[in-house]
Amino acid sequence: MKQLIQNYKSGELQLVEVPDPIVRPGGILLETRNSLISVGTEKLMISMAQKGYLGKALARPDLVKQVINKIKTDGLLEAYKATMNRLDNPVTLGYSSAGIVKERGANVDGIMVGDRVACFGDGFATHSEMTFVPKNMFVKIPENISFEDAAFVGLGSIALNAIRCANLTFGENVAVLGLGLLGQLCVQMLKGCGAKVFGIDISEGKLKLACELGCDAGAVIGKDDVLSKIMEFTSGKGADAVIIMAGSSDNKPIELAAEISRERGRIVACGMINLDVPRQEFFKKELTVIVSRATGPGKFDPLYENAGIDYPFAYVRWTTQRNMEYFLQLVSEGKVKLDKVITHRFPIENALSAYEMIFSGKESCLGVLIEYTGQRERTKKIELKQRAGSADFSVIHRVQKSKLTVGLIGAGLHANVNMLPELRRMQQIRLRGIADADGYKGRHSGKKFGFEYCVSDYQELLKDSEIDAVMIATRHNLHAQMVLDSLKAGKHVFVEKPLVMNEEELKRVVELRNKCLNLVVLVGFNRRFSPMARQANEFFSRSQKPAVINCRVNAGFVPADSWVFSSTEGGGRVVGEVCHFVDLLQYFSGSIPTKVYASASGADNLVLTIEFKNQSVGTILYSSEGDRSYPRERIEIFKNQGVVLIENFKSMQIARNGVLKKINRFNQDRGYRGEFEYFANAILKTQALGVKFEDHVYTSLITFAVLKSINTGMPVEISDLSL
Repeated sequence: MKQLIQNYKSGELQLVEVPDPIVRPGGILLETRNSLISVGTEKLMISMAQKGYLGKALARPDLVKQVINKIKTDGLLEAYKATMNRLDNPVTLGYSSAGIVKERGANVDGIMVGDRVACFGDGFATHSEMTFVPKNMFVKIPENISFEDAAFVGLGSIALNAIRCANLTFGENVAVLGLGLLGQLCVQMLKGCGAKVFGIDISEGKLKLACELGCDAGAVIGKDDVLSKIMEFTSGKGADAVIIMAGSSDNKPIELAAEISRERGRIVACGMINLDVPRQEFFKKELTVIVSRATGPGKFDPLYENAGIDYPFAYVRWTTQRNMEYFLQLVSEGKVKLDKVITHRFPIENALSAYEMIFSGKESCLGVLIEYTGQRERTKKIELKQRAGSADFSVIHRVQKSKLTVGLIGAGLHANVNMLPELRRMQQIRLRGIADADGYKGRHSGKKFGFEYCVSDYQELLKDSEIDAVMIATRHNLHAQMVLDSLKAGKHVFVEKPLVMNEEELKRVVELRNKCLNLVVLVGFNRRFSPMARQANEFFSRSQKPAVINCRVNAGFVPADSWVFSSTEGGGRVVGEVCHFVDLLQYFSGSIPTKVYASASGADNLVLTIEFKNQSVGTILYSSEGDRSYPRERIEIFKNQGVVLIENFKSMQIARNGVLKKINRFNQDRGYRGEFEYFANAILKTQALGVKFEDHVYTSLITFAVLKSINTGMPVEISDLSL
């Protein structure tokens, strides 16, 4: 299918062919008929992406601070690679569209295939021929509304929410500052709720249109005395409310809003403006300012947007979806007319021309629609061509017996930053197919790292007889089923941690794994493959004495609403991340765990102690309360009158017999290259298996035992957790 994307690093806009998305539980597959370009917002996004590195840094000082902290902890090269990979990501454009339900996923009620729906949301209502939309982000279209008018649902809901934030009563005087598309919609809805409306803009033409759509009076900035006109309009009192729909990098909109407001007036900032409020004016009038949150409650809440969990109607009357429904009702009743605000239409094939027109400024535009015919064949697989300047494609992908042919599932940040750069450099690896539910991500990573094709459905990789091994880098809740499917397809498996999220999944995986002993299954516990971890183990290898191990992890803060804490996606930080260090303790102890005791303060601050069969003992202190500029990981190993200290896998100290040896690396090496080499060589029979699948099972059991110990306050014997 065709989709419009932008590379945030270069700023380049592209209309590309990507695999069709797949329907998932909790949503629908939409076949788009019209999508609306949000001229102001998208122009701002594109302009930001087209800035140089310095311009991006000046615009986002918060992200610059994160980069500086990463340099301190991980080194310059690691920070540079991570930053460049974050920048070199495709970004979808568009967030308001309408079309037909092509497929319906599980757990979606009240909608049928063939129904007409309007959609909203970044990453959902995109400029693409097809898209997956979660159930809280679409509404049915009334019969008397066209796809064109319904495509305004996102921007209409944004304007509607701004009006709600103004807390209006009948007959109040409202000034709308900025009469672009949002402003024109706002004017009509204000008139529909009984307000007296005063429009303000720098364009005489936009003010004229606003008056045609119901505006009672107005003023042109630079031509009229705005303050005098508003005072005349309000009988000398000032506006009860000012809704700012303008976009500006200076402070003029908020200053003008304060000047024309009455005492104790309300100001709603909906447009992208500077909010350096003029204190004296706000102080004298006791003004209130609120920044409206797009379409209202639900927006930016992943549980609402992605998981489809609605807010109780009795407590949250107007959510994003309910605002969408009401906007379409206003259009259906004729209270909002859109024919006069639609200025341009472009077929999807000419979408780039629409942006050229917008940026040239040669034509005045408000409502710019992209049209889709819907007459197309479904695209499952995209063949990826050779990138300019890359090595010879035929040489890279020539099938050789000495090479392992790999398919990758998941083209997210971890895969792009930590996995694919290493895999691309490995001579024994052939990168064949890449799958991602968001086809544009798979296409981008596939072309960048030299895959032969991309798909959105990972089952297509499992059907490929040329693929020997599947590597899984998706969110945690998908791991177990993908491992099972891959083993059933006869593929070797590398899966990023964790292997599973609960005991039931572990039972299923172990049961099938025991029937597929000829297949390698490796979980991505990379730290045991780092050069410093290997050197430490070699240092103690001649001693059979038990070890005492202490692991301190300055994990960093993760917001409570992150998918990591979701019981359905991430499983929490114990299952999803502490498992890394449980595996590392197993590696250094050289034994299997027998008992664990854990105590916690909150969801991601805990201390745990693990006892091992060979009488080794290890502790893990894991905290989210530390500062990111402090080293993230510190491991101390005491054994046989010797000590090894590893700090952040950049520096190392080895002490024995009064001699202290220090080892420093210029950059961090957490072992990604080492684990991939091990995986490939184990399958190609050039290296004996050193990591037992049993180790992965025990790691999972320990994380489950940690949670049980925290809940009960008691130690947990691993033998008490049966499979």
